[in-house]
Amino acid sequence: GGLAFIFNRMSQTEETPRMTQWFKRLQLLSSALLSLAHGGNDAQKTMGIIALAVFGAQASGTLDNLPSWLGFLHPGGGEKDIDSWIIVSCALVMAAGTAMGGWRIIKTLGHKMVKLHPINGFAAETASATILSVAAHFGMPVSTTHSISTAIMGVGYAKNPRALKLSVIERIVWAWILTIPAAGGIAY
Repeated sequence: GGLAFIFNRMSQTEETPRMTQWFKRLQLLSSALLSLAHGGNDAQKTMGIIALAVFGAQASGTLDNLPSWLGFLHPGGGEKDIDSWIIVSCALVMAAGTAMGGWRIIKTLGHKMVKLHPINGFAAETASATILSVAAHFGMPVSTTHSISTAIMGVGYAKNPRALKLSVIERIVWAWILTIPAAGGIAY
């Protein structure tokens, strides 16, 4: 909303083709920042779980009789360091998961919930990347999906409150509410 107001004042029109071109370019930067923040936040959780499993296996002696070609599984950097193979594995798995399932999420958030234009996408991605980066800096685990979803909802509301498709938002919120009890039930 604020970005549109500032740039609309500058151009004295709605959304000019020149402004759209600028924000298409800026959106490449904001999406790269969001990607970096996503990896910096979500990958930390996965790396922690894998590192904990490897350190636990090492401490219990489970890794003592491994063949030499599996020697990389022995923690090499000390108690507080994460081995490079864990970092690379998490990065590759996150990239593959985003590549395979990300388009469905993008379609739902960027087209079904509210129709986004480049200026809106830039604002939502920048807001979400900022939230994720600050949370990662302080070691707080935050959901990337929740962060970008609420940023898009905020941008959509600022753009036009009636443009938001409340049925899609309702389904998303119910999925958030039911995820933890469902996961707990399956784990039980």
